[in-house]
Amino acid sequence: MSEEFDAVVDEVRARVSPTDDERAQLQRVADAVIADAEAAVADLPVDAEVIQVGSTARGTWTAGDRDVDVFVCFPPSLDREALEEYGLTVGHEVLPEGREEYAEHPYVVGEREGYAVDLVPCYAVTDATEIQSAVDRTPFHTRYLQERLDDDSAGEVRVAKQFLKGIGVYGSDLRTRGFSGYLTELLVLEYSGFQAFVEAVADWHPPVRLDPEDHGTETFDDPLVVIDPTDPERNVAAVLSAANVATLQHYARDLLAEPRASLFTEREPDPFSPADIEAAVSQRNTTPVALRFAAPDIVDDQLWPQLRKSLDGLCSELDRRGFEVLRSAAFVEDSGIERKSRNIDGVPAGGDGELPAQRDAVLLLEFAVAERPAIERHEGPPVHVREHASGFFEKYDDNPEVAGPFIDGDRYVVERPRTVTTAVEFLSSDAVFDVGLGPRIESALENGYEVLVGTELAALATGFGGDLADYFDPKP
Repeated sequence: MSEEFDAVVDEVRARVSPTDDERAQLQRVADAVIADAEAAVADLPVDAEVIQVGSTARGTWTAGDRDVDVFVCFPPSLDREALEEYGLTVGHEVLPEGREEYAEHPYVVGEREGYAVDLVPCYAVTDATEIQSAVDRTPFHTRYLQERLDDDSAGEVRVAKQFLKGIGVYGSDLRTRGFSGYLTELLVLEYSGFQAFVEAVADWHPPVRLDPEDHGTETFDDPLVVIDPTDPERNVAAVLSAANVATLQHYARDLLAEPRASLFTEREPDPFSPADIEAAVSQRNTTPVALRFAAPDIVDDQLWPQLRKSLDGLCSELDRRGFEVLRSAAFVEDSGIERKSRNIDGVPAGGDGELPAQRDAVLLLEFAVAERPAIERHEGPPVHVREHASGFFEKYDDNPEVAGPFIDGDRYVVERPRTVTTAVEFLSSDAVFDVGLGPRIESALENGYEVLVGTELAALATGFGGDLADYFDPKP
C-alpha cells in the first residue's frame, strides 16, 4: 500500500486514540459506577454480577467518547417482571437523576461526572443461544472480543469506526441502518486490520457471507452476513441496508485510489436556504410534493420504520395509478435536544424511553410524471373466458361515462374516467389513508398535514434545510 495511505491512517489513528489520561479517567468513573451497582445489588434478595461491556470494556472507543455501559447480570431463573424491577431499582440507586429508556426491557441512563452511563439488566445465561432477552448476548460479545483484541487491533478498529462515521454509515439504529460497533470489530478481526478490510470491501460481491467461528448452519437473505461467533442463529449485520454496504464499497475504493484524511470526517452540508430550494426545484422541472405533519411521539427506532413503510405505500399506489415517482425521502426535524442514538451491540433502542420534543416530519415525493389524462385504459379478461368476459362487458355496457367496451386484440377494453388526474390531488385527499401507512404515521396524518408543491418547498428551509441540501445535491 502507498505511503500516502499509511500516512493518512497513522494521522487518523493518532487523532482517534484516547490518551492515557482519558483512559484512566473513564475507567475511574466506570469502576465507581460498578462499585455503586454492586452495593445496590447487595440490598436485593437475589445475587447478580455487575460487569462493564461495550467499546470501553473492549478498548475500542474513540477519543472524545464519554459513554459507559454497565450490565447487571441476574440469574436466568428470575422472571422478567422481577428482572425489570430489580434492574430499575439498581439503576435509579446508582443514577438518582437518571431516566428510563427501553431496549427489549427498561433500563436506566444518566450521567456521572460528565460521562453518559447506561445501566442495563440482563440474564446471566451460560450460552448465547439460550438468551431470554436480546441484550443477554452483550456480555458474550464483550468476552469474545476481549480475548482476541490487543492494543494494535483495537487501534485498527478505532480507525475503521472513524472511517464509517466519516462516510455516514456508522450506527445500527433504525434511522441509519449502518454498521454497529460490534460488527465493525468483527470485520476488522476477520480481515486482520483496517487496510485489509477496505481492500476486501472494495472487491465485495454481495451477498457476502462471513462466519468467524465456522458455525455454517444458518442462512440469511441479507447483503452482508456475519454469523455471530457467540450465537450461530444470528446475523450481526441484519440491520445493515444494501445502500450502506454499497456506500462503504464506494468510499473504500475512493480511499484506496486517493488516500485523504477528509474521508474520516463526517460531511455536514450547508443547509439550503429558501432561495436555494426554489432554484433547485425550478431547475429540475419536476413536481416535488411534500407532506408536512407533526411527528408522532415515539422514539426514532419506532418512528423510522413507520416512515419508510408509509413512503413505500404512497409510492407504490401512485406508481400503480400512473404517476411516475422519480425519487422520495423522509425527513424528521431535529428536536434540538442532544441525545445519544444508543443501542447495545446492535440491539435497537425503542419503547418507553425519553421522547424528543415535538417536531415535524416530512414525506417527500418527487414526480417525473405528476399529471395524467382524464381517462385511463382498463383491460378486461380475454373474450374467450366466457363467464368473466361477459361480466366485464355487462358491467360497462351502456355506461355513458366510458368509451367501450371494445375489443383490442383478444380482450374487452374500456377507457374510463380517472378517479384523480394529478398526484397532488391524490396526496391532498382521503385516498392517502387507503395505502399501507405505518399505524402511528396514519394517526398523525389524520390529525392534519400540510401539502407543499413545487417551490412551496422553500417553506421547509427552517428545520429541513440540511436534509434538502442532501436531497438536491446527493452524494454516495
